[in-house]
Amino acid sequence: MDGRLTSLLARVAGEVRELAVVDGETAYIRDPVFGIIRNRVHAEVCKALLRLGGDPLVGPILNYVAGCQNPDGSYNEVHVNYNEPSALITAFIGDALLEAADRHPHEDALQKARDFVLAAERRPGYFLKSRGYTADHLNVDASCGAFLARYAERYDDADARAAALRAVENIVRHQCKCGVYPYAVDKGTYPYVFKLPCVHYQGVTMYYLAKTNDVLHDDRIDESLAEGARWLADAQRPDGRFDWSRSGLSFAYYLSGAYAFAQASFVYASRMDDRYREHADLCLNRLGEYVQGLAPRWEPGAWSDLVPSVATAATAASLGGYPLRHRAFRFGYGMYREIARRRYGKTVETQSFEGLCRLLGIRSSTVEPSNNFPDLFMTSEMLDCLSQSRIWGEHT
Repeated sequence: MDGRLTSLLARVAGEVRELAVVDGETAYIRDPVFGIIRNRVHAEVCKALLRLGGDPLVGPILNYVAGCQNPDGSYNEVHVNYNEPSALITAFIGDALLEAADRHPHEDALQKARDFVLAAERRPGYFLKSRGYTADHLNVDASCGAFLARYAERYDDADARAAALRAVENIVRHQCKCGVYPYAVDKGTYPYVFKLPCVHYQGVTMYYLAKTNDVLHDDRIDESLAEGARWLADAQRPDGRFDWSRSGLSFAYYLSGAYAFAQASFVYASRMDDRYREHADLCLNRLGEYVQGLAPRWEPGAWSDLVPSVATAATAASLGGYPLRHRAFRFGYGMYREIARRRYGKTVETQSFEGLCRLLGIRSSTVEPSNNFPDLFMTSEMLDCLSQSRIWGEHT
């Protein structure tokens, strides 16, 4: 696996490097489709480049990142629809600054990021994502916990370690008996409680829990991850594709990054059960097939499979027992995605989805183009996960 993984990482990292704009002592990466500059992309690209042996671009990017920090220590989640401070994004930036601390120190920015993430804990183990999204998202708790655990390890910080442990306890307590980590466990600002299984966010939550346990070495976390891996493996078909009828979160339907998060999570889980190596290989095979440059936003599909996909979308829309109107919207959303992921272009068209939302009175947190496209956001997640997976693989 290592040769294929290294080759894929080198190829994709090279594509991303070509997008970098160097401006004196700073550098940034602009999204080639939406034109925005995301803090999270910078964090994930820098971590990958550091794990691949370092790169002259890392220092200038982190100089740019340090200049983006808000006075309260936060970093903004830069999105097509919004741009606001977020504990989740601050944790990602903090993790990158930790990764780079020996070669590219930004101690003041790192300390302020730690303070902001700690202050975002609203209940024991529940970290507020942002003012606009106030539900308890388990993947956010896992991401914040991973950063704080790693910070605690480097700086012998008892408060950060205690908060990381509370995040773990909150996540494990809400894990379903089947092994699922639901997306959200309360309503917050959402119209409903999105306590749903999701292939993509199962991998996300597992990935950051695994990073947390690299530090904490807690048997409870390994037991929880083993349960999570069983569910995720059961949702994977023999050819490596996921069964998306098991995944009820509409906006994460068919996200290509799911295979990267799952690949890394399976590699970690193989420490406990060697059979997960096969599942990790299947994920890597899928990524190798459809990632030639930047990763596509969604897993591509063939037009010949469109009719069977109606049943997949209908089953996914039925998860969660929501009112008929909402289930109808989710089914329509699913079919819209089924068509969009089969149409590819280097630019995006979003007016169709925006019109649908206006017609149904739906507020969506995402932009849904009517075609698949090269996505820097998914690509940066992939680089982070696969470069971390490579390290875990060397120690199993």
